[in-house]
Amino acid sequence: MAVPKSKISKQRRDKRRSAHWKLEVPGMVKCPKCGELVMPHRACRSCGTYKGREVLKVEVSK
Repeated sequence: MAVPKSKISKQRRDKRRSAHWKLEVPGMVKCPKCGELVMPHRACRSCGTYKGREVLKVEVSK
């Protein structure tokens, strides 16, 4: 069985582990109709359109 030659410090161990668990920001695209940032392949929440046609009814707040 493999045995480590010397102790690896907590700082060095944590530095190595930290790079793999970072959260990534989802890719956002602009809505072609209203210009709002939307996640790709989803209907726009501000204007209710997807691929150029209206799929959601959005009420306009006054």
